[in-house]
Amino acid sequence: MYPAAVIFDFDGVIVDTEPIHYQAFQTILEPQGMGYSWQEYIDKYMGFDDRDAFREAFQTAGKEVSQDVLQLLINRKAAIFEEVVKQGVTPYPGVIELIQELADQGIPLAISSGALRSDIMPILEQLKIKDFFTHIVTADDVPQSKPDPASYIGARDKLLYSYPDQLDSSSVIYAIEDTPAGIQSAKGAGLKVIAVSNSYPASKLQQANSIVQSLTQLSGGNWI
Repeated sequence: MYPAAVIFDFDGVIVDTEPIHYQAFQTILEPQGMGYSWQEYIDKYMGFDDRDAFREAFQTAGKEVSQDVLQLLINRKAAIFEEVVKQGVTPYPGVIELIQELADQGIPLAISSGALRSDIMPILEQLKIKDFFTHIVTADDVPQSKPDPASYIGARDKLLYSYPDQLDSSSVIYAIEDTPAGIQSAKGAGLKVIAVSNSYPASKLQQANSIVQSLTQLSGGNWI
């Protein structure tokens, strides 16, 4: 049985761009003596949008950062990320097929991501899946990053508005997530959550309604 609608996270669910984000952050932070390990990124920073990730790095270093400097850092990091992405990215196994399958079933789709719109759109276009998503909510659209539920609330409400004949407040809407912060965010928006263990082991994703190792496991309507 399929859900009424599905909201996808982006990084760690559709594509594995986290290593690219990590290297872009380090390119900027290491010269300032604020670099950190990959494990620290996973444990502390993954799930933050760029704004909160930089804030956290400065706070950890005991330094202040103005809003103007913060925006410059975000812009520089986005430029580094964009250059790497131009070389091509690979989607996770089964995700393109799943998106196509859901679209063929007439199921409304959206994205809720902590990444910038400028990070996401070129990849969606590169993978030729942009048009499957009615709404894309990014870090540009909300004041707080996950685990705050604002991003998922925004995506959910946009779907409810766009599909009044298919969806209402009682509809079972699922989020697909890969991080504990993302799961908390989706749950805060009243969504069911399927976690895929791309970024964290299943033991870290127990707040989800169900956990899969690969999105290929959801093909054929194996949701509810």
